[in-house]
Amino acid sequence: MSVLSLQPKGLPPVPEQTVRTARAAFPKGSLPMRVRDHLASVFVDEPFAEAFGVRGAPGYSPGVLALVTVLQFAEDLTDRQAADAVRDRLSWKYAIGAELADAGFDHTVLPRFRVRLAGQGLERMVFDRLLEHCREAGLVAAGGKQRTDSTHVISAVRDLNRLELAGESVRAALEALAVAAPSWLAGRIDVVEFAERYGPRVDGWRMPSSQTKRERLAQVFGQDALALCRAAWAAGTPVWIREIEAVGLLRQVLVQTYIVRSDARGRQVIRKRDADDGVPPGQLRLASPYDADARWAAKGEDLFWMGYKVHLTETCGTLPEAEAEAEAEAEAEAEAEAEAEAEAGAGAGAGMMPNRI
Repeated sequence: MSVLSLQPKGLPPVPEQTVRTARAAFPKGSLPMRVRDHLASVFVDEPFAEAFGVRGAPGYSPGVLALVTVLQFAEDLTDRQAADAVRDRLSWKYAIGAELADAGFDHTVLPRFRVRLAGQGLERMVFDRLLEHCREAGLVAAGGKQRTDSTHVISAVRDLNRLELAGESVRAALEALAVAAPSWLAGRIDVVEFAERYGPRVDGWRMPSSQTKRERLAQVFGQDALALCRAAWAAGTPVWIREIEAVGLLRQVLVQTYIVRSDARGRQVIRKRDADDGVPPGQLRLASPYDADARWAAKGEDLFWMGYKVHLTETCGTLPEAEAEAEAEAEAEAEAEAEAEAEAGAGAGAGMMPNRI
């Protein structure tokens, strides 16, 4: 990482020409403009000082980059799109205090800025400052109401059934070992046979249609996985071999998919687990050798996916000003209804004949 110095400036004042043009284009304002008008004090440079040196070329204002990052997240933009928005969007120029002719910065500045913050443990800085600002403004307070919900996030890996997972896990381990320890691997497997079996990715479309042949293939995958794991955990094997992630995941898939039992002759036989043998619960069961965190999940009766759940929590309390406004509106509606009923009653009475009895 290059050495950059920090010269604290914060958000620069919005140039007069930018103000006139932005106000003319957005008479009612826009989100970036409102963020600048109400939250400028959040995006200052001083809290980020420890992420920068005292010598070296001056870097971009971290306050400006933090504001751009927030707007980027709010609009779900890539780094390149966010950098383009700084150059060609009037409201963003207003937000960061840039001249209309300002050329902005290269999109690679944004990921480098995030890496620098993460490296110094400052990734929560903007959030904490924004939370403090909202607390001081009375927008959030302790003891309020919250609501939490979860939504599904699909993992960027291929969906695999149990048979595909068993074979692909062996393939992933072989690929990793071929790079990390090719000589060790060549001494423990038949390279030609394994290359033919695990060269292409394991895909259900290429598997035999016969159930008997598929069960035989599952047994072969299990035998290969067991042989690799036993070799990796053998006494004379270097410890770092079994510390390779793909090898560790292969062992986990082996345990969750297969069971080893002794037959009548005392020989160890490997076979697929079934319900009677017990299977790991869903939160522990691997779904892919390429994503150790992805799991199969369901929500309701119709939604099934492989990936994750993200939990979102938001406050749902009502501000005092909003409560007062709602009460005033309710009182006005009640008065209007009472007046309407009174007028209706007076109109109906005017049309009745007097009682002469």
